Amino acid sequence: MSETLTTDETQMPLHLPSRADLRREARAHSTSPVVWLREIGVILLLAVVVSTLLRLFVVQVFWIPSSSMRETLVEQDRIAVGRLSAWTGDVKRGDVVVFRDDLDWLGPSPSPAWWETVGEFLGILPGGSRETLVKRVIGVGGDHVTCCDANGRLSVNGVAVDEPYLAGRGGASSFDFDVTVPDGHLWVMGDNRSNSADSRYHMGASDSPFVPLSSVVGVAGAIVWPADRWALVGHRDVFAAVANSPQS
Repeated sequence: MSETLTTDETQMPLHLPSRADLRREARAHSTSPVVWLREIGVILLLAVVVSTLLRLFVVQVFWIPSSSMRETLVEQDRIAVGRLSAWTGDVKRGDVVVFRDDLDWLGPSPSPAWWETVGEFLGILPGGSRETLVKRVIGVGGDHVTCCDANGRLSVNGVAVDEPYLAGRGGASSFDFDVTVPDGHLWVMGDNRSNSADSRYHMGASDSPFVPLSSVVGVAGAIVWPADRWALVGHRDVFAAVANSPQS
């Protein structure tokens, strides 16, 4: 006995879609508000991810709030800070570093607004000064740093250092000191020595003048804003004649 096969013709397409039909469908799809919103959302998400990764691992912008680093850095300068140096430990004498205030040199400070915190985390706003400081590295772990000689200069491992970046080309310090930097730490000073509460001012029994390397956020590479202030930052060459101590 033979069977008759039937087909529901209402479910069968009359013909395959033409190229014109496909183009019309693609055009309608591309102009859909839902599609546009989804694509914009994906782009914004990727931008946030890339910006955050750059801030965390490559470079971050910070602004200068005080005069402690004049004339190298002045108030409201924006500086680009390389983060790789903090990860690799490539911090040398003469570098200008940004570091977290893990030693509580700044004391209590007001909390930032939520939008400032979010903007700094995403890298769309420059880092502020509430929890970070910027100073120049004078001594690294094992260095013997003293001040001052007859010409008002400081010495590192017995070598007197001429510092061309000092504000007003004054002396290296208004008072003497003699320290040996512990391993894994830094001795830091501002370029405006008469107005910088740096390592020199934290040598009390209940304080610590030595910044842990683990506190370093990064090394400043250049002033990026304002445009007429653009300049590279750092003077490793000033310390070229200084030999490493046996502990360095």
